[in-house]
Amino acid sequence: MRYNTQMIQNKTYTIPGAKGRLMLADLTYNDVNPNAPLIIFVHGFKGFKDWGTHHLVASYFAENGYRVLKFNFSHNGTTPDAPLEFGDLIAFSENTFSIELEDLNYVIDFVAGGSAISIADSVILLGHSMGGGISIIKAAEDDRVSHLITMASVANFRNLWPKQLEAQWKLTGTFYFPNSRTGQQMPVKATLLDDLDKNAARLNILAQAASVKQPWLITHGTADNTVAISHAHDLKRMQPHAELLILPNADHAFNAYHPYFKDTLPTALHELCKKSVTFLKANDQNKG
Repeated sequence: MRYNTQMIQNKTYTIPGAKGRLMLADLTYNDVNPNAPLIIFVHGFKGFKDWGTHHLVASYFAENGYRVLKFNFSHNGTTPDAPLEFGDLIAFSENTFSIELEDLNYVIDFVAGGSAISIADSVILLGHSMGGGISIIKAAEDDRVSHLITMASVANFRNLWPKQLEAQWKLTGTFYFPNSRTGQQMPVKATLLDDLDKNAARLNILAQAASVKQPWLITHGTADNTVAISHAHDLKRMQPHAELLILPNADHAFNAYHPYFKDTLPTALHELCKKSVTFLKANDQNKG
């Protein structure tokens, strides 16, 4: 599917985040419907707002009656001046899940508090991978979230690495995650583990999933080698009212990649977007 981009507009914002760090964000919208319901896209680990097909996903939703705000977490390793590169590995090393929840709260405050973006009384969260876990927790604790869509979400943050690594990680103080795309060794301090230990209840994704009251669409691909499809089934088990969409032969990015130069979405990702719009339209009456 090709997109009519003539009516699609983009605005860029800089939002204060955790520890005073700035977060670069952009809003995609159709200028015939500038006050459409607002989706906030929440990227995953080693992700960023301009990765791969994210702009095409935003355009798809804008063509179908929504605004999309994409943003970079304050400690995701990019900077407002260089949003496509992991040039700040010091910030990346200091990231925690609590910091990301704080960032997301700042973003929701920004859009729901009468800022430069037209006032949005409520927001839809669209979270991928680790960002899916963050979105689940935020939806469970913030009634400004009207709908939740998760893409290949983790059901347990500690499943992002082998459990046996934690002892060495705590001993050395830093663990390095390889980035196969850039060739970088990306450091994460053991403060991430400390955060999980100190905030175990809040950061328990499965427990939080049971508390999600908003309409929720869980999506996952059968060929996901990064986050096993069992995570989707675990989330569905904890929240039976959620809808589950399994996409055959879709990988962790729903067959997208970076850089992505095509002007059409991969088939699996297009199907995810199409089903997401159907889900949102069907649950319009549940908006606050």
